[in-house]
Amino acid sequence: MQKKFCYHSGINKNEVKIKMEMAHIFECCMLLCFGFSWPLNVIKAYKARTAKGTSLAFITLIITGYLAGIAAKIINAQFNYVLAVYFLNLAIVFCNVIVYARNKSLDNKKASAAVRQKIADLKIKIDTNKTIKVSKEDNMNFKELNGLSKKNQVVLLGGTMDKEIPVTELAQAFSFNFELYNRSATALSVKEAKAYFEENVSDLKPEGIILHLGDNDISAFQNNAEAFDKNYLSLLAAIKAANKKCRVALVNVNNPKNDKIVAALNSHIKALAASEKCVYVNLENAKLWNPKANLAASAFARNMGVSVRKPLNDVAEILYSYAYLEIKAEPKAQEIAG
Repeated sequence: MQKKFCYHSGINKNEVKIKMEMAHIFECCMLLCFGFSWPLNVIKAYKARTAKGTSLAFITLIITGYLAGIAAKIINAQFNYVLAVYFLNLAIVFCNVIVYARNKSLDNKKASAAVRQKIADLKIKIDTNKTIKVSKEDNMNFKELNGLSKKNQVVLLGGTMDKEIPVTELAQAFSFNFELYNRSATALSVKEAKAYFEENVSDLKPEGIILHLGDNDISAFQNNAEAFDKNYLSLLAAIKAANKKCRVALVNVNNPKNDKIVAALNSHIKALAASEKCVYVNLENAKLWNPKANLAASAFARNMGVSVRKPLNDVAEILYSYAYLEIKAEPKAQEIAG
């Protein structure tokens, strides 16, 4: 009986071994099928030269799955050809990540070039004054104008240079699906901004507002930085009182000479943005035109919808890219506001 038991036990072990080997073969076939599809995907993505249609989240999920499979093999001490196929597939999928990063960079460069071209085309239209009629909101009564304007849109509030930015024309050029109003005023200071906002902007109940203030407050800031902060906070409180859901972007002051006082003022603006949960916009990004990876201008325009909140950082970079490419280069440029 003992011999018979051992004999049958031997058969069972062989059966188990055969079944395990078959399982490994089928698992390997499954991995090879997946594996052959990934090189084709890499080649297709590389030739496409765009990240559109490629999901980084999906690729990450696949990588996570392969890592889990490799971990299972290692834990079970199954160091065989199947494990090698797992590593091979993982390497090929990582090639997809590299190609995705390369294509994303190309997309951003294309978007940047397209944006620059649109700005150049718009400048030609404004200079020739043939196809665009530049609006003159600064010559109108803002109270009257606000009554004709849509509520819950985006507003630019700044000083002298900001008045010259043709926001309406830029919004049209970039196909924004929201209204963009310019309520900037000559030599507007932070100290005057709250009263000015309540008089000329609050009726609009803006959903978003871009604030570019501080150019006319450098001396006052040097004398009393605390008062500057207090006045800025009062303005932000007035904005929230007009619309508690209003998103706010604070744009720093241009500092081409790296002036220490201006640098300190900008650090206060940045701190205010952080403490009040506002977006902080660095003008250097607009000058260099370096759109954020998730905020490339073309993607920004394409992804926006009625229920999508407009990224104020993108809007500000478009406005001030135009300002520093066109307005700053021409000190005698005609004052235009959109």
